[in-house]
Amino acid sequence: MTVAQPDVSVIIGAYEAMPYLVQCLASVEAQTIDPARVEVIAVDDGSADGTGDYLEEFAARAPMSVTVIRQENSGGPSGPRNVGLGKAAGRYVFFLDADDRLGPEALERMVAMADENGTDVVLGKVEGVNRNAPKSMWGKSLKRTDVYSSNIKFTLSAQKLFRRALLERHGMRFDESLWTGEDALFTMEAYLRADGVSVVADHTCYYLVGRDDGKHVTKSGSYTLRFDSARALMKLIADMVPAGSKRDVLMVRPFQVTLLPQFGPVFLRDDEEVRRNKFELAKPLMDAYWNEGVAHRLKVHERLRLHLVAQQRPDLLKDVIEFVKAKRQAAAILEKRGTRVYLVYPHFRSRKAGIPDRVYLAEPREAEAFLGWREGVAASFLRRALRKVRRALPSRPVPPGGPAAAV
Repeated sequence: MTVAQPDVSVIIGAYEAMPYLVQCLASVEAQTIDPARVEVIAVDDGSADGTGDYLEEFAARAPMSVTVIRQENSGGPSGPRNVGLGKAAGRYVFFLDADDRLGPEALERMVAMADENGTDVVLGKVEGVNRNAPKSMWGKSLKRTDVYSSNIKFTLSAQKLFRRALLERHGMRFDESLWTGEDALFTMEAYLRADGVSVVADHTCYYLVGRDDGKHVTKSGSYTLRFDSARALMKLIADMVPAGSKRDVLMVRPFQVTLLPQFGPVFLRDDEEVRRNKFELAKPLMDAYWNEGVAHRLKVHERLRLHLVAQQRPDLLKDVIEFVKAKRQAAAILEKRGTRVYLVYPHFRSRKAGIPDRVYLAEPREAEAFLGWREGVAASFLRRALRKVRRALPSRPVPPGGPAAAV
């Protein structure tokens, strides 16, 4: 008898996942999609806490097909995901972490969205449980979008629905040489190769769970691993997207999410050797990928910090970090008859520092938000100033709303 191809293969890589695995598998079993349309491929990555045994118990009672693979520990999530992907038979695959869980109706809704719109990747709304989750991409559901015209670049975790034919056509697998950021590389490539991406924003499809034991923080690693992750993602973007505004839009993500935090408050706590090493690791990335197109898609204080990294000026950088950390309000200067708004962060127009004015120039959206919060600004003056900003800078790229805890 011919067995029908399942609609979706749920791939679960599990390591030391108890007791969180109980709710994870319960969320799979509770899905409203016909169990005959689902297969589960669970890979126990050398657990010693009963994870493998519980997977076997689940396989014996589950209403859908469940395959359990037990292997020695691979050291990271990429190996188990690749093993599961190699066994998958579904039209789509979904990567579910063993300490997280699916929302009700998640698989049914995501598969329907992909089938209805012919898209290759579907994002389902994510909510955090004792953990931050991305927010900026869930404003509304999108039947068809792409990585350039939406905020999906700020969620590069693997917990998406992928059309398996896309992955097989391009031989896509997770990079097992990376200890962090491997899912960002995989997902960004899928976005770029996809014939359309859909977003389910009106229904929670995935719960990102923060573990009490801290074992989910396997991706934190050392700062050197963060630079490795940024380097890999920047290279992928540069290899796949020609130089220009589209590449700049995507480069915002690794600069803002991965690189910039290394030069935030944590930098003030680093010893001198670590600070020097961070600047050395950043230099080739700044030389290769930092440009005006990327810079003016960031907020002024972000742009200023990265400009000082590019210029190898740790002495000036510390002043800026301390200013921002203290949540001090920068002054605003309107010039050229109110058509330019400069935000006065440290070293503005200091001859000794020699930082160009353009680094402090606020783009329209940031200028409006900033001036709107200034106390003591007359309403009529504010309205006139903002009208001038809008008229004078219509073609300036608007900085993104920014990620909220990207995963």
